[in-house]
Amino acid sequence: MRIVILTQDDPFFLGKNIDYLIKKLPAHSEVVATVLFEVSPFGKRESFKDKMLKTLDIFGFGFFMYYGFQFLKAKLSPSSSVANVLKKHNVPVIQLEKPVNNKESLEIIRGLKPDLLVSIGGNQIFKRPLLDSATHGCVNLHTALLPKYRGLMPSFWVLRYNEKYTGVSVFQVDEGIDSGPIIVQKKVEIGDRTQQQLIKDTKVIGMDCILESIEKIHTGTVEYIPNPEEEKTYFTFPTKEDVKAFRAAGKRFF
Repeated sequence: MRIVILTQDDPFFLGKNIDYLIKKLPAHSEVVATVLFEVSPFGKRESFKDKMLKTLDIFGFGFFMYYGFQFLKAKLSPSSSVANVLKKHNVPVIQLEKPVNNKESLEIIRGLKPDLLVSIGGNQIFKRPLLDSATHGCVNLHTALLPKYRGLMPSFWVLRYNEKYTGVSVFQVDEGIDSGPIIVQKKVEIGDRTQQQLIKDTKVIGMDCILESIEKIHTGTVEYIPNPEEEKTYFTFPTKEDVKAFRAAGKRFF
């Protein structure tokens, strides 16, 4: 199975996990290329300056300094970056000049003859021509128990609302936001994890769920789990008040 990954060069969490995914791929599948989007961990495409100011304003000085240091450390020692992990595995990297749904971008992706698109941290909404460019469409990793906590930053919101459990969902992408039928879903007890630890742990579980989804698609044994629209909750970027509530509930970012 020819797989094209759609992701971003996230400096914090994705490199090691994509390395794990590629190493664990079954013999019948290979990553033939990766489309690497501009880094946008909070979903909205903004300038680097705007991202910094927004992070400082919403999350506060301590959060800003901690992840600023982590960002600098990753830049100075980039061995585990997504781009370098792909280079290590001889996976071609494609950086599109235009949005992924643009006609020129679609032609590039179709030229790879993908059997399956795998979105991990994809930060653009995928339209039908893109989904139809691969034989088996596109699957996406979302670190929450869909249909709850659709949208941005589920690891923040499940802590903000003091959930006891969260999870990982790999679903078949449609033209909505986190709305397609679920292929694999795993439940995770949150316990006393920080947000950072929750992200790390669910990303690892997520890679195993992607591998399981690939195997189900390859063998034709997918049994979809419903993702009902009427049961959804949806979240966007938090406000200062949400961050205050997060901390008031005794939750920690790191």
